[in-house]
Amino acid sequence: MKLLITNDDGIDAPGLAALVESVLYAMGDNVKVIVVAPDRGRSECGHSVTTGRPLAVKSVRPDWFQIDGTPVDCVRAGLGVLAKGADAVISGVNAGANLGVDLHVSGTFAAAREAAISGVPALAVSHYRRPDIEKTWDHVPRWTKETIEEFLQISRQQQVAPLLWNLNLPAIDPTIQQPPRVRCDVDWEPMTRTAHRRESEIHFESDFHGRPRKPGLDVEQCFGGAITLSDIRLDRHLG
Repeated sequence: MKLLITNDDGIDAPGLAALVESVLYAMGDNVKVIVVAPDRGRSECGHSVTTGRPLAVKSVRPDWFQIDGTPVDCVRAGLGVLAKGADAVISGVNAGANLGVDLHVSGTFAAAREAAISGVPALAVSHYRRPDIEKTWDHVPRWTKETIEEFLQISRQQQVAPLLWNLNLPAIDPTIQQPPRVRCDVDWEPMTRTAHRRESEIHFESDFHGRPRKPGLDVEQCFGGAITLSDIRLDRHLG
């Protein structure tokens, strides 16, 4: 298989290296990996694209390319030229959770969504973080192996619509061998924000870790310590 790997944290992000390592850990020599990622961090850019100018591309090492654009630009450049004929796209691993309504602003998920819109199976991977838990990456291949194997196996089968999966790893002790994995729907409960005006500026305050959540859905499950896997209905959640 040929896989296109991208992210929204940039070409030098440790989560990107962890994702490539995870794919190779799961698939070994049975996959060819091509990385096309932004030249710098593009977090929370949503499904934005670059128009009106060409995209600059630079090869940083064999089969690794950086683009001066958004994650969606990277997917378009990858599927169109740099990784043409890719069998699937995996985006991440994002340094922070992409759960619930975050999917509307997440560049990580937007890259996967763009691939699915283009007819290519896609998986977005993110890692919930808390300040009291060590932010390591060595455990990621172990925690994602089952999902990557399953995703690539199912993606080979004929589908009515391309797969679009969203995976979130919990913020728990990284020495835990394997957290439970839960399949669950996305929690579309709105975030609670407070806006304050201070002279010529407007500031927003919200509590990400204490956000509203509905029982059994992705926010509650991931915050509770589970790996969450959501199968997104592309025809319902294009926005």
